[in-house]
Amino acid sequence: MRTENQIKSKLNELAMQKKLLHARIAQLDESSPQRSALVQQEARLDDMMIMLEWVLNEPGGSYHM
Repeated sequence: MRTENQIKSKLNELAMQKKLLHARIAQLDESSPQRSALVQQEARLDDMMIMLEWVLNEPGGSYHM
């Protein structure tokens, strides 16, 4: 199990990767095949960040009442 600080550190790392990726995407033409690959990579980064945020803010309680 990762500590809260490790998770936050990974979130920050992914946020920096996303920022750099976004800058690279902005430089490419809409029709560029590289752009579509980078957009897909950005979506994967978003998914990873959402999962880590969920782990940090894990809901309490039970889903079944």
